Order: sequence, then structure tokens, then C-alpha cells
Amino acid sequence: METNTVKLIRALEGSAKLQEDELRRLLKLAGENKVLLGLLRKTNSRNEIRRDEERRYRRFAGSVIEVAEALKDLNYALHKFRKPVEHVSVDIDVLIDRRDLTEAARRLSDRGFRVEVSEKYTVTMTRGSTIVDLYTNPAFAWVIYLDGSKLLECCTEDFEFEGYTLKGLSREAEVVVSASHAVYKEHIYLLIDYFTVKKWLNERALKLSAELGAEESIKIASMLNDLVESGSMELPSRIPPALLARAYSLKFLKDEEFRATSPNLLKYLISERAGKAIFWRLTRKTY
Repeated sequence: METNTVKLIRALEGSAKLQEDELRRLLKLAGENKVLLGLLRKTNSRNEIRRDEERRYRRFAGSVIEVAEALKDLNYALHKFRKPVEHVSVDIDVLIDRRDLTEAARRLSDRGFRVEVSEKYTVTMTRGSTIVDLYTNPAFAWVIYLDGSKLLECCTEDFEFEGYTLKGLSREAEVVVSASHAVYKEHIYLLIDYFTVKKWLNERALKLSAELGAEESIKIASMLNDLVESGSMELPSRIPPALLARAYSLKFLKDEEFRATSPNLLKYLISERAGKAIFWRLTRKTY
């Protein structure tokens, strides 16, 4: 018997048509996996949920274009943005050269954004319901798990989005970012991650993961994809602790930046923000 996740995959790939009652039942799961817009468009749904999601997408797209316009001559790249499935993100993630961070924040302030949180490697700015995260390095608990400067140096490119030319990470880089983000930071694997790895993983992505000390995250993501396709795992799913322990151990051995910033974890744990963040991470099903 097919799992609900496999049904979603087949529907998104166009190899299966969902009955109306099946579609209604799977909408919540699609939302938890960040593929709701893709599913609604693929099934040509004509209902209020589709209209609401399209409105969310238009607001999101407009904000992305505005942010990209503000930063256009700076050394930046949209990060965790390009995916093989249409989606709406809750925030806009921007990888920015640390030398351009202050100027980027100033330009966004001129457009009505205000700094909500400023910490090591990340500045979060908001304007109404729009959230922009400016990252100098992808990190969790003040520990760097990918070198932002290397990503900006090797892996940025122009791409078309809603008639505009924006700057983002290459597809190969997005594979490494998706797998690393799921394994090292979130500890949860989503269907949007599954599709990014399945559709865009290639030799260049594998080479990049090795250069960034993130090979184990790719191995784990590929293994989880196999489990999903065999019907042994539903998504979203927490990544098993044994896999995380191995990933962190190898990361510590191979990644100098990760090793050097690991002591920051202790500082983070005694910070004011840590308690709520840890409780949320222990109780959530998705992110």
C-alpha cells in the first residue's frame, strides 16, 4: 500500500491523479512539507485554498524582487530559494558578504524593514509579515556548518524569476545547502528537500559537498530518499539521532570552520534565546 508521501510524490511528478477526497486529505501534509503550492498547481485545483496560496505567493514574490533590487550591486545570493517544486517560503534567506552586511541592512531599513534580531552570522529584519534573514554564514546555535564566503565565491549565478533577473546559488549549491540545513540545523527532512536532492544531485554537487565538508549530509539525504521511495518513511520526518551523531562527528573532523566555531554552542546555550528555541525544536513536527 502506498504511503501518503509516495502519493504526494507521484502527484507532483504527474504520474498519478488524485481523487478529490484524496487531495483534500493530503493538503495538510503538503503544507507541512512546503510543497502545497506545487501540488495545488499540478492538480489544477480551483478552490479557496489555492486562491489563498496564490495570494501568499504573489506577496512573497513581490518582496523577493524588492529585496533583490535593494541589494543588486552587493555581493549576495538568495539562499534556500531555488527549488524544483513551486513553493512559498515563510521568510527570505539571503547569503551576504560580511563586508556588505551593514550596507545591506541600511538599504533594507530605508525600505521600511527594521532589525528584529542581530546575532553572530545572522541579522533578521522584518516589515509587517515579511521576514528577511541576512546570513554571512549558514549556522545553527552560532556554529558555522557551511562557509558562506566559499558559497558566494564559487556558486552564485543569475536566474530568471517572474520576469526579473535575480542572483542566487547554483542548483548544485542548493542541493548541498538543502541537505546540510536539514541534517546539521533542523534535524528534520521534508519533501521539498527530497525533491531538491533527487532532481538536482549530480557530480558537481558531490564535489562541492566534499569541498565544504558536508558529504555526510548528502549521504544521509540520499538514504532518506531511498527509504521514502520504498514506502518505509513518511515525510516530514525527524532524522534518526544515530545518523546525526555520525554527521556531526565527521563534520567536526573534516570542517575547520565548524570545529573553530563549535565552542560558540556553549555560549548559545546560556543565552536568553536558547530556552525557547530548544523547546520549540524538541516539540515541532516541521519548520
